[in-house]
Amino acid sequence: MSLPTLRNDLARLYEPKAPAPSQRLATLKAATEAGIPIYVAMAPTPAEVDENDVRATLTEIKKLNPLTVFHEPINIRAENILRIQEHAKKLSVPMNTDVFATRDAWKDYSISQLKLVERVATELGLGERLHLWPDPELGSKKSLLREAHPKEFQEWLNRYWHRISEWPAGGGLV
Repeated sequence: MSLPTLRNDLARLYEPKAPAPSQRLATLKAATEAGIPIYVAMAPTPAEVDENDVRATLTEIKKLNPLTVFHEPINIRAENILRIQEHAKKLSVPMNTDVFATRDAWKDYSISQLKLVERVATELGLGERLHLWPDPELGSKKSLLREAHPKEFQEWLNRYWHRISEWPAGGGLV
């Protein structure tokens, strides 16, 4: 189940037809209590999510003992941003659109979000369960040339692109 943030205001803005984060969290808790192995997709995280929100969300996720925590920052594919901007205007909610102004701005935002979630998950003891979903565009030749250490960055991306998640009940890796 996805749980990109605990903030109902952001969920209402970015995922207006989805259940509130509090409802998703309650469902995940019920599944855990029933002995059902869970995976949590902390995705897509909105641009307004900061370290405090990431930490709060991952702290709640950790309590659920998930097999894997997936993470992906919000992307700029298709008409996502236009749709969300129009919805934000209807709700009179300010939206951080700077990260979507250019492809490079989005790439910088995306990389910083991925690294933030990786750092906080590691601090909370979830690092081994974390599976980032870096967008393929982050590994483009143009993107790699923007990095101070392109080889190390490519290796970092590859670690997550090729990560294999755990499977419950003795099923090993998938």
